[in-house]
Amino acid sequence: MTKEIRLLSTSAILGYGFPEASLKAGMARNPDMIGVDGGSVDPGPHYLGSGKPFCSPIAIRRDLKLMLHAAIAAKIPLVIGTCGGAGGEPHLQLVADMARDIAREDGLHFKMALIHAEQSKDEIRRRNAAGRIRGLAHQPNLTDAVIDRSSRIVGMMGPEPFIEALDNGAQVVLAGRGSDPAPWAAAAIRAQLPPAPAWYAGKMLECGATPSIPKGHDCLFVTVREDHVECEPTNPARRCTPLSIANHSLHENASPIHHIEPGGMLDTSACRFDAVSDRAVRISGMTWNPATQYTVKLEGVELAGYRAICVAGTRDPLLIGRLDNFLDSVRAEVATKAANFGATPDTYQLGIRVYGRDGVMGVREPVCDSLGHELGFVIEVVHRDSQEMAGAVLGMARANMLHTDFPGRLCREGNMAFPFSPSDIDVGPVYRFSVYHVAEVDNPTELFPIEYETV
Repeated sequence: MTKEIRLLSTSAILGYGFPEASLKAGMARNPDMIGVDGGSVDPGPHYLGSGKPFCSPIAIRRDLKLMLHAAIAAKIPLVIGTCGGAGGEPHLQLVADMARDIAREDGLHFKMALIHAEQSKDEIRRRNAAGRIRGLAHQPNLTDAVIDRSSRIVGMMGPEPFIEALDNGAQVVLAGRGSDPAPWAAAAIRAQLPPAPAWYAGKMLECGATPSIPKGHDCLFVTVREDHVECEPTNPARRCTPLSIANHSLHENASPIHHIEPGGMLDTSACRFDAVSDRAVRISGMTWNPATQYTVKLEGVELAGYRAICVAGTRDPLLIGRLDNFLDSVRAEVATKAANFGATPDTYQLGIRVYGRDGVMGVREPVCDSLGHELGFVIEVVHRDSQEMAGAVLGMARANMLHTDFPGRLCREGNMAFPFSPSDIDVGPVYRFSVYHVAEVDNPTELFPIEYETV
C-alpha cells in the first residue's frame, strides 16, 4: 500500500478567515492533521516589538474555535506555527489563552503543547561570544549593544520541535516563531515520508488556498506520498492548475528554485506539474539537500522612536507643477521652526510620501514624467525620544504643507484637503529590525523548550 499523509490547511494566516463549508469539506476527506500558519515577518517589525497580534483577536478566536472543534471531533492533531503573528512569547500566550477559554466554554478536552521561540538575551550573548552567530543579507556582526537594545528576539524553528511535541502525545500544538512550512513538513517527516515532498507540501499549505485560482483565503488539502505531492482546494469555487501551483512555488525566496529552510535546501528545479483533474495537481521531482550545519534564523527588533502621521491631498495644478521645490520649502520651514521648541534635525525624521507620483516605489519608480491631476500625501514624523515631540513636529509639517507659498499661487487660503479630523494621528512606538542572523545549533530543538498541559 502506498504510504501517504493527508494534510489540511485552513488559510494563509490564523485570523484571515475561511468559509466553514470549506473546512467541513476538507474534514470529510479524513485528513491526518489540520493546521495553519499563524503569522509572518512580512508585516514588518512592529508586531514583534510591541507584542501585539497581526490579525484581530476576534478573527483569530473565530478561526481557532472552528479548527479546535474539527480536530477534537476527528481525533487528529491541530498544529499552529508562529502564533499571534510574530511568534514571541506574548503572541504565543494570546493564542494559548484563547484555546483554554474555548475549551472551558465548549467542554473540550485535549493535551496541548506550547513551543516557545523567544530567546533570552543572555543565551544570544553566549552563543555570539562563542562565534556561533553570523549575519544574513549583509548584516554586520552581532554585538552585545545590539542584543541589549533588542525589545524581543525570536528563533525560527524547523520541523523538529513539532515532531517532538506530537511524539509526546500533544493533540494541539501551538508554537512561537517557526518556518512557515515547518508544521506540515513535520507531520509528513514524522509519517516516515521523505523530506523533499514533505517540505514541498509545506510550501503549498503555508498559504492555504493561495496556490489555487481564484486566489483567496480558503482551505487547501494536500496529500503527500513518497515521490510526489497532490494539491486541491476544498472549496468547489477554486481549483489548482499546473500554472497556479508553479507560480506559487516561486514566492518569498531569493531564488525561484532553491528554498533555504532549517536543516537544508529544497530544490524545485526539476519539478514536474501534472493536472490529475480540473481542480487538482500532482507535483513531483523535488529534491532535498541537507545542510552540513543546522542553523536557526534569529529575528530581533529594537525601538527606533515614536511615529505620528497625517494624510492630505491636493489638486492644485500650479503646486503639482513645481512639487519638488514646494516640498523642499516645507522641509526647510519645518527644520527652522521645529528647532525653536527643541526638535533638532538629529532627533527626528520627516518623510513625505507622494501617492500619484512615487508613493509606492519611491526612488525606484521608473515612471518619472507622469503626474495626475491630484496627489495624495502621507506626512510622517518619527521622533527618537518622544511621542509628544513627534506630534509637535508633525503639526508644524502639516501647517506648512497647508500654507507654504510658491510662485504663481492663486489660492490665498490653505490648498490641502484633509480627509480626517483630527488630521494628526499618533501611531506610537516604532521598531526596526536589528537582529537578522542565523545561529549554529547542535540540536534543532535546543532553542525551543516545550511546555505541556492538559486542557
